[in-house]
Amino acid sequence: MGKGSFKINGLAGLSKKLKKNASMDDVKTIVKTNTAELTAEMQRESQIVLTGHWEGKKFVKPTGATKRSITMHMSNNGLAGHAGPKTEYAPYLIRGTRYMVKRDFFLPPLRKQKQKFRSDLERLMQ
Repeated sequence: MGKGSFKINGLAGLSKKLKKNASMDDVKTIVKTNTAELTAEMQRESQIVLTGHWEGKKFVKPTGATKRSITMHMSNNGLAGHAGPKTEYAPYLIRGTRYMVKRDFFLPPLRKQKQKFRSDLERLMQ
């Protein structure tokens, strides 16, 4: 699965400002909270988007394997959070194929959470 990520420019300035206004524990809390929210939102979105498929003339109901595979883990001493599906076929669901339209449960929650994460960090800097 390709990693979905984003970068905050001006990390040195952010770090300097955070040192004045907040502790690193506050930053770790924000990272963990946003990662957990992103994981939950991806799981919710997968239930909405993944509704089953046709195999020939037979409709196959979703098993929920992709939803169950969406997990989170923290790294870099709590300063980095990772969320996403672990099934090997998840990229095909997200991007689609020439035979199947995309069923993107990954990028919409990521875009939404990215804005919230940025605003949470900016609130810490004030």
